[in-house]
Amino acid sequence: MPRPIHRLPPLNALRCFVVAAKHLSISRAAEELFVTPAAVSQQIKQLEDHLGCLLFRRTARSLLLTDEGQACLPGLAEGFQKLSEALDEIELLQKGGVLTVSVAPSFAAKWLMGRLEDFQEQYPDIDVRISASNQMVDFASEDVDCAIRYGAGSYPGLETDHLLSESIVPVAAPSLVEQAGIREPQDLAGVPLLHDDGPERDASCPDWPMWLKAAGVRDADGKRGPRFDQSALVLEAAMAGRGVALAKVRLAEHDLEAGRLVRLFDLEQPLRFAYFLVCPARKAKLAKVAAFRTWLLSHTRETEGGPHPARATASA
Repeated sequence: MPRPIHRLPPLNALRCFVVAAKHLSISRAAEELFVTPAAVSQQIKQLEDHLGCLLFRRTARSLLLTDEGQACLPGLAEGFQKLSEALDEIELLQKGGVLTVSVAPSFAAKWLMGRLEDFQEQYPDIDVRISASNQMVDFASEDVDCAIRYGAGSYPGLETDHLLSESIVPVAAPSLVEQAGIREPQDLAGVPLLHDDGPERDASCPDWPMWLKAAGVRDADGKRGPRFDQSALVLEAAMAGRGVALAKVRLAEHDLEAGRLVRLFDLEQPLRFAYFLVCPARKAKLAKVAAFRTWLLSHTRETEGGPHPARATASA
């Protein structure tokens, strides 16, 4: 017969045990739980006293599970997972709350931020928190609901929506175009070039040496000019007249529409990478995530002028 609830050990002690067993380290468990190692050790000691057995065997260099610890760990870990899922079910019924979205910094600055006011007007009960980062999200351990990523579209185990395709065009400030007399690709031989050294690894995206060679420009050093690690910074430098940039169209569209930048030579190269909305299936069921997805797809369909592929769920 299962133990009555009133005879179960304290939840906090059980949690400390599960996390310490996952890492086989008191210090790493303390980091994850945002407490001191002494607090974790104390909770585990109380649990061992309650159960009347040792759960860990401590050596000079490591922490090992005893037979008793190994026997109870799978059930306890599953119990915490089910507890988390049960709390998520409560969130499903809530239309408001905080929505945390992980977004690449340049996409956040140049595309998303200018549109978020519309989302807030439509969903005033949802507070959007933007986490600007290029790092992949660990949805199991990070407090993130969904992410917008630029890549090839392969995100195993996550529900994925195609948002926007991307392409590259050469752009510059109107003042630079006039000053340097840029009319054809060959005119770039004496103009500063701006380089995007962002973290994306898209083989279909040309750098300046590749672009100049494809355009038939000779006697031009495609490696010269300042370099930046964010696409948004490249665009800012271009608008300041510091040089010509190979810009991602989706990121540059507002600056092009406003006349702060102009396209050069009417040349555009589609890229293999695109922008995607990704999240775990359990997060996709949340009302706040569903609202953000619906809103985001409406804006991206309007931008691209047509329907997108249906949501695809990749297998883990």
